[in-house]
Amino acid sequence: MEFRAPWEFGSILPALPLLHRAPKGDGHPVIVFPGLSANDGSTGPLRAFLATRGYDVSGWHQGFNFGPRAGVLQAARQQIKDTFEHAGRKVSLVGWSLGGIYARELAKELPHVVRSVITMGTPFAGSPKSTHAWRIYELTRGRKAEHEAGTFDLPAAPRMPTTSLFSRTDGIVAWKASIQTPCEINPHTENIEVVASHVGMGLNPSTWWAVADRLAQPEGKWKRFERKSGLHGLVFPDPHR
Repeated sequence: MEFRAPWEFGSILPALPLLHRAPKGDGHPVIVFPGLSANDGSTGPLRAFLATRGYDVSGWHQGFNFGPRAGVLQAARQQIKDTFEHAGRKVSLVGWSLGGIYARELAKELPHVVRSVITMGTPFAGSPKSTHAWRIYELTRGRKAEHEAGTFDLPAAPRMPTTSLFSRTDGIVAWKASIQTPCEINPHTENIEVVASHVGMGLNPSTWWAVADRLAQPEGKWKRFERKSGLHGLVFPDPHR
């Protein structure tokens, strides 16, 4: 299924007329975290699109993501704080796969700084081995995948509006591992299904639309994602099916 990724990226061009109709935001800062073994180049197209929607977007500026090695989370935490102080506004965090774990956990630490969290194909709810990438993670990280799961309460949602984008046809992460269950401390959580591969999720038009739609919500006025009829209904499957 992951061989679809180049076609997903190729579908961006014919989808541009529709994507240019995606909601625009209020210019608040957004930081995008890449997935395992990826760098800011992988999120460049998504960040460029979000910039057209009016956001002050940046990558994580730490090269390739080989897991939370010494200094990685500290640098990311400082980047979020510095961005908040420079902009004078709360920061939204977007994370792809492992990058979504960073976004969620850092948001839990910095609720006064983070405005919203959006993850794409992020395995926070299942076993550490609910992803086919766990061997790569252990090889690059130098420790067992279960170690991080024991250090952080990954299934718990951050306190701010939190959206998880998932795909039943994700060839790397078991889709149920990306489902946020109802949370007592935060009623503003949701799961949005897209039709995408894991590798292509951040290069998929439906993902881009969903991210832009969620970021465009006025602060303090969160509403659940609305799946509309027509073409919109085709690219966002019925959540009750």
